[in-house]
Amino acid sequence: MAWQRYVALGDSFTEGLDDPDPAAPGIFRGWADLTASELARTTEDFRYANLAIRGRLYDAIVAEQVDPALAMSPDLISFAAGGNDVLRRSCDPVALMQRFDATIGKLRATGADVLVFRFANLVDRLPGAKLIGPRVRYLNDAVGEVAAKYDARLVDLWNDREFDNPAMWSIDRLHLAPRGHERVAAHVLTALDVKPPAEWWESPAYPRKRSWPIARAHDVRWAGTHLAPWIKRRLTGRSSGDGITAKRPTLSSL
Repeated sequence: MAWQRYVALGDSFTEGLDDPDPAAPGIFRGWADLTASELARTTEDFRYANLAIRGRLYDAIVAEQVDPALAMSPDLISFAAGGNDVLRRSCDPVALMQRFDATIGKLRATGADVLVFRFANLVDRLPGAKLIGPRVRYLNDAVGEVAAKYDARLVDLWNDREFDNPAMWSIDRLHLAPRGHERVAAHVLTALDVKPPAEWWESPAYPRKRSWPIARAHDVRWAGTHLAPWIKRRLTGRSSGDGITAKRPTLSSL
């Protein structure tokens, strides 16, 4: 198929953190931009919008992005949401996936192709794995069921063991590094039956293993630089996306 209007919805994963755009200082690129660039190579009058904003919870993504996206009459939509919800103690995975089912049903009812995601496994890289792990596994199983129900295109990152490589992730251990975004884009294009650039499948070398004292020192530094600010935002009701607007709020050519 040749899609002409692609709209990406979601949070920081789809906004593109932490993949700096070499052509736009201060802006992140990410897998959705990479995917759009490849689709644009073979489609005349291809246009792309990215409404994703970092830090957004599921309900905010639906409330702020779904109707504006549908108003653009896209023929391709990517929808990735819920990752921020599962990190919160109050998350109800069953209720969350019921809302996910309704959202994908609404998007598919327009006739657009819809991309949905089984998220890559970062559970073991974060604190609270015993709480977060079962939720992530439930969500990933449910995403597969919803994809089959509505004939959406499933991008399965969970079963790709290359994401176990720390080099795929940024220094905050939560967002993808540039090589991680390339690999996601390769998965997305494959789900669309489009051949990605071969180098996007290439795996970076694993970082050299640190000694126990050095590894613990890095853990302490990470906790102070990334974990503590995240906890502070939770306690104060703030979000990393406060004051941030979508980087590509309307359909435009590449």
